[in-house]
Amino acid sequence: MPIPPFIVALREHIGHAPLWLLGTTAVILNEDADRVLLARRADTGRWAPISGIVEPGEHPGSTARREALEEASVHVEVERLVEVTVTDQYEYPNGDRAQYLNHTFRCRYLSGEPRVGDDENLEVAWFDVHDLPVMNEEGRARIRVALLDEPETRFVS
Repeated sequence: MPIPPFIVALREHIGHAPLWLLGTTAVILNEDADRVLLARRADTGRWAPISGIVEPGEHPGSTARREALEEASVHVEVERLVEVTVTDQYEYPNGDRAQYLNHTFRCRYLSGEPRVGDDENLEVAWFDVHDLPVMNEEGRARIRVALLDEPETRFVS
């Protein structure tokens, strides 16, 4: 589902005013961490790590697992939080504005045949981490930090 119901309800009251939201990115790696699972987004046509909005009361790690299943039909283990970032403000085609506190998790693929599980994506595929498709720098940066697998979480503004 592209827009969570709680955001639709909020938008009924605030219109297109900026929203501060929590986001999650699941960098899903195979067992050897030499391939990453990406989705080609329906809205931009670009490849990106699996991501989504944290629902009210939901833990961001649970969001990573939920989004992996909803968007790519796979089960993952959330290994750890690798980065917390504040995004730039986005303006969507309908005029809605939002900014995100994004949580990037390093995730390990467990099971499931990767396939598109919703209408947010056009394709789902594995890519060699050294031969990524065309994608935005934000997505590439999130993959890089997950691959570093440093012991400390990075906090980036």
